[in-house]
Amino acid sequence: MIWGGIISAESMPSMAGGLAMFGQAGAVAVGLVFVQAALAKLRHRDLFPGVLANYRLLPEALIAPTAALLPVAELVIGLALLAGGQRFAVLPAAGLLSAFAAAMAINIVRGRSQIDCGCGRSQLRQPLSWMLVARNLVLAAVILPRLLPSPPSSSLDLVLSLAGGIGLFTIILLFNAIGALAASPVTARRR
Repeated sequence: MIWGGIISAESMPSMAGGLAMFGQAGAVAVGLVFVQAALAKLRHRDLFPGVLANYRLLPEALIAPTAALLPVAELVIGLALLAGGQRFAVLPAAGLLSAFAAAMAINIVRGRSQIDCGCGRSQLRQPLSWMLVARNLVLAAVILPRLLPSPPSSSLDLVLSLAGGIGLFTIILLFNAIGALAASPVTARRR
């Protein structure tokens, strides 16, 4: 029980269980994001090196190998997160999300916000924005509770975590679609 800001011993298991469920839901959502992004990059493997080159952060010699390896890494990390939110995948996922956020932020500061983010939805291209930077940092933070020791989960906890992760993934898809549509040329002409 929490009384006057003091956390008692009785409340710790329920808080730890809630945090574990939150981390598992985050792992499902981020796993789905990584799998979706990886599959889109693999489907458009001929375009992805150009998207990567547009960031102007890698030497030209590293663009092709990075463009080939990044979707595979995203797929492996995403599947590991979906397979129970494996702890060994949490830090690489958070690291990639943070690196993507840093790459976007560097280009925004350079005044290059009109390039495509390369987030994996070619039909919904998105220019770089601080909202995308924040999205990636929030996603990186959402999976970090998976690093904490978690109490044994019941099957109900797992079902709720799965439902929460799918719900969060749906919100991410909506966020991306709305952001892309808001930045589309059709919308820009209406302003």
